Amino acid sequence: MKSIISYPNRGKWGNSSYRGNCSGHVIKDILEHFYPNSQPKRFIEVFSGGGTGEAVAKELGYKNSLHLDLNNGFNCLADEIPFGSDFVFSHPPYWDIIAYEKQRNFYNPDDLSNVMSYEEFISKLDKVNAKIYQSLLNGGRHAFLVGDVRKKGKYYSIIKDMTWFGDLESHIIKSQHNTFSENKTYSKYNFIPIVHEHLLVFKKNQVWKVDLKRTVTQSFDLRNFNKITWRDLIQGAVEWLGGKATLEQVYKVIEGSNKAVKNNHWKEKIRQTLQLHDNFVSFERGVWQLQHN
Repeated sequence: MKSIISYPNRGKWGNSSYRGNCSGHVIKDILEHFYPNSQPKRFIEVFSGGGTGEAVAKELGYKNSLHLDLNNGFNCLADEIPFGSDFVFSHPPYWDIIAYEKQRNFYNPDDLSNVMSYEEFISKLDKVNAKIYQSLLNGGRHAFLVGDVRKKGKYYSIIKDMTWFGDLESHIIKSQHNTFSENKTYSKYNFIPIVHEHLLVFKKNQVWKVDLKRTVTQSFDLRNFNKITWRDLIQGAVEWLGGKATLEQVYKVIEGSNKAVKNNHWKEKIRQTLQLHDNFVSFERGVWQLQHN
């Protein structure tokens, strides 16, 4: 395998009409990469969906694989993974993009594709991934396939927002083909379509110790940065005030910022900066606006 994979033809494995099914080539190639002349002690698939992984395992001659999904009564949040293994493949829902209760024809409150906040989805996904990692034998791997989501103009990167359990061994980009969105017409095509997924391979290198990685998003006022320049600080103030502002208005916005507190002559510095930089233009006496050309 290489760091970019693409399978225009999903292959013969599993139920092709089951929405969200990944290509069987993904599972087959990742297994043959790590077990070229053998097979895992036990291959476990979580979120087995339309049966793709099971069909691949059967073709490879695996006698001890296990394929878990709500479809066959396994609740990944409530139930224990019944066996330890050295290789787990999981392909969870991409938040609520596909309502899998319609695929199964029944509702389950622990379905990760239920309508819920993104934060709740990430929290539940973390619980599942922790459970998978805990079940691995030392030296085992968890191959995790997931995509990014764009919803109501906002971009969500699941792999950046979830917790990472263990050591990241590989990050593979998978091209998407024959997606539902390809056949959809958008009134405003002012965005870059998502045509990729991420295949992350995590390895368990120690029995007890586990490295955890998570992204923390914090809101921070740029005015409190010590190293922000006077130009950037004033640009932000004028922009926040609608692109045109009086000196007194600019003073009021910048007053109390770290740079103003540390400079006894901060008002003079603001006036000097406005006069020195080309992207500020005097609209009339004491009124400044941003120059965009």
